Amino acid sequence: DVQLQASGGGLVQAGGSLRLSCTASGFTFADHAIGWFRQVPGKEREGVSCLRGSAGSQYYTDSVKGRFAISVDNAKNTFYLQMDNLKPDDTAVYYCAADFFTNRCPMISGTRGAHYVWDYWGQGTQVTVSS
Repeated sequence: DVQLQASGGGLVQAGGSLRLSCTASGFTFADHAIGWFRQVPGKEREGVSCLRGSAGSQYYTDSVKGRFAISVDNAKNTFYLQMDNLKPDDTAVYYCAADFFTNRCPMISGTRGAHYVWDYWGQGTQVTVSS
């Protein structure tokens, strides 16, 4: 039974940092796509970053390149999203996700990686960036 538990959201000033964590059970990172999405009210869920397996290729949406970093700790069955130089536009509910097919990454809207085809989801964690 696959389960994901997200944590680490909070309120931070613009320019600050947060690290989101997603603790997983029931599967191994090596043969899954894992990633982070975010959503604001009234908008489609947006793919932020993903990995093809624990050591595979990475993807970042353009707006977070150079500021966010996805990583994995296999020993802890946890993956992370380090978010630096946060901006008010990063305010959203962030969700961690996983899928059996590694080609879900990159998670581009309208493709095989779109949010609505990912199988497993954690609960959301709110990130609020004040200006």
